This record gives sequence, C-alpha cells and structure tokens, in this order.
Amino acid sequence: MADSAAPPPIPPPPPPPASEDVISRNPLSVGVIIGICIGVSLSLFLATCAVICVRLRRVKPGLFRGNSSERKEIVLPMRVNGADSSTILSDSDVGNRSPSQQQQPSVTSFLKANKELNYSAGILPFSFKELQKATNNFTTLVGRGAFGPVFKAVRPTGPVLAVKVLDVKSKQGGREFQTEVLLLGRLHHRNLVNLVGYCAERGHCMLVYEFMSGGNLAEILYNEERAALSWKLRVSVAHDISRGIEYLHDGAVPPVIHRDIKSSNILLDAMSTAKVADFGLSKEMTFGVPTSAVKGTFGYVDPQYLLTNVFTEKSDVYSFGILLFELITGRNPQQGLLDYVKLAALGVEGADGWGELVDPRLEGHCNLQEFGQIASIAFRCVNEDPRHRPKMRDVSQWLSRVGHKGDAASGYIAALAPVPEAHPEETDVSDVEFHGSPS
Repeated sequence: MADSAAPPPIPPPPPPPASEDVISRNPLSVGVIIGICIGVSLSLFLATCAVICVRLRRVKPGLFRGNSSERKEIVLPMRVNGADSSTILSDSDVGNRSPSQQQQPSVTSFLKANKELNYSAGILPFSFKELQKATNNFTTLVGRGAFGPVFKAVRPTGPVLAVKVLDVKSKQGGREFQTEVLLLGRLHHRNLVNLVGYCAERGHCMLVYEFMSGGNLAEILYNEERAALSWKLRVSVAHDISRGIEYLHDGAVPPVIHRDIKSSNILLDAMSTAKVADFGLSKEMTFGVPTSAVKGTFGYVDPQYLLTNVFTEKSDVYSFGILLFELITGRNPQQGLLDYVKLAALGVEGADGWGELVDPRLEGHCNLQEFGQIASIAFRCVNEDPRHRPKMRDVSQWLSRVGHKGDAASGYIAALAPVPEAHPEETDVSDVEFHGSPS
C-alpha cells in the first residue's frame, strides 16, 4: 500500500532576485549608476583642486618673499666706487610697485614722526619750488652716486648748497634717506659733512647739504685733468678723515659705524678740509650682532665682515687703512691695490721700505719718511685679524705725529713695527703707548 502512494510534489523554483529582475527588465539602470558614481567622484576631485589652488594663492607671495631674502644672502650688495658710478646691488625688497611707490609713504610718515626732532637739530624742511629754483630746474648737476644725482643750489641769500635727489630707480634710497636724516641730525663735527635740510614733496625725496666746492677725493686722485694732490695736503686729508671717523666711534652717543668709508665719500671744501660724507649705510654700534646682509664697496670691505656678517668699528678701521693706501699711492683698491701692498711689505722693516708705492703723479715731491710712517699705519689697519687693528683714536694720534722729530717720533716709529702673526694671544695694538709727547 505504501508503494502505491503518490510521490510528493516538486517545489517550484525560487523566484529570481529582485535586483536581477530590475536589471533584466531595465538594462539602462547600469549606465545610470555608473554615471552617478563618476559624477560624484569628479565633483569631489574638482572641489579638492579648488581648495588647493586657493591655499597656494595665499601662500605664494610669502614664498616669493622668502626667495627674495635667499637671494639677498647670496648676492653681495657691493657698491662700485667712483664719482659718477651708480651701480649697486641692493638687498632691498623686490616687488611689482615702483621704488618711489614703495618708499615714499614710509619716508613721509618718518618725517612726520620726527618733525620736532629735526627742528631741534637744526635740520630744516625745504619746499620743492625753492630747490627747483635754486638748481635752475635741476640742471646744475655736479655728481652722481648710489643715492642719486647731486645738484648745486644757489639761492639769492645764504650759502651755496648741494641737493642730493633720491633716484626713483634706487632700491634703497628711502632707507638711506631716513638713516642720514636721523644720524646727521645728531652728529656734528668739523670733519663730517653738515646736513642742512630735506625735502619730501611731489613724490621726490631730497637731502640738502653744505656745498663742498673741492669735490670728492676719488675725482681728485684719478682725474688727470686736475692737478695732483700735493703730499702736504694728502697728509692733512688723512688726518682730517681719521678725526671724523674717530668722532663717530668715540665721540657720538651712541657710537656710529659708517660702513662705507671710501674715497668717493670723502669731500673737500674750499679750504681743502676733508669731511666724511654719505651715511646711508651707517648704523649705531651693536656688539656681535650680525647684519641683515653684507653691504659696502668692493675693495674696501673688511674680509672678516664677509666671513662673519658682523660689522664692528674695526671694519671701519680696515676700510680706512685701504683708503690711506689709496691716498698715498694713487692706486684704485678695486684693481689689486692690497695685493701690491702685501708684495711691497715683504721688504719692509718698520717704517722703511715703502718707497716703491709712492704715487707717480707726485713726481718725487714726497717726504719718504712721512710716506713710510703713513704706510705703516695703514698696514696695521688692514691686518687680517681685527684684534691686531688699532682703534681710530690711536690712528688719529699717530697721524697727528707724522713728520714730527725728537723723542715722540722715535717712540712713534717703534710703535709701528710689524705685528707678529704667530702669537694670536697678543694684546690689541691699541694698547701700544707712545714715548714722549707731541711737539
């Protein structure tokens, strides 16, 4: 009976999945899904790119400023010496605005902030019209420097003046303008050029000085159309310059480092009195603090300053030593002067043996004993080790004794003996004492 029973019914197959059913019924849905995924991904990609672009645009100026400062550290802003030279590599900011647009607002605000100070120091404001008339519409050009052109200004009353105009192409003129106004407002010495006033109108910046009719020392030394500077006058000029720098180092409060001592920055007046000029790079003395960038003039810059980026009063002493050699030899420091000096120094004993360096334009009209004394002083000043360089007050005293006879002269010459290089622990040469008193 059991065998005759009917077999159980076969269950129906399970229905297909709904998704498969939908897909099978609507094959276009696959393309829609893929399109949606691609669209979402593309939108996210574009949004990310937009955010990155915005951030880069905000950071980019800062990056450029950073690159600019890196270039400042690599390129030495060395000036080229000479009366008519305006070549200068500056560490000033790089931007899309013109230099006058960059500097003029800061100069104007600076003058407003220091107006009372300038009046108290005797620095007077001049109008643009007044200086335009005095310079015959700026046609009385007498020279050109890194700061800009210099014009002779003749007024109906009062002394003749010199007007130095900020060159619109200068990248550091605004900074130099402010430095000179601040420093020369409080520095007064017969061997420093006197700042009379200033003008900051119509987008122009000008500095007004006493007029130095004798011209600058570089012109006098290298212009063959002018009479050669006599030996007696060279000795006087050397002493004048030393006293001006001595005042900056020891007389000014706080002391000031010039940082650009060179022949084109030494001016002579009608009486041939030499005065130190151009304080645009000068700074108040700080001990052991690195400067922002190396500045100065090729041929005069202290090699120790190039190595350490620290400028001290001994760096001014080095530049003055180079200037002394330039003054007595008539040779340009940018054309191997120091190498020539070191070669001549191999045969020198004390203050003797420097005769081969005499400027040929003197045509033998030179006191060789005095020449040797000044050359010995200059050689001390350019010692590679700043510790062995004298202080400017000692240099000024030594120069005042050049040509003197008697006990003072013998002690003076003994003090100028070469400094041994094999004893780095030796005390500073400024400790050398003179025997006797000046006659």
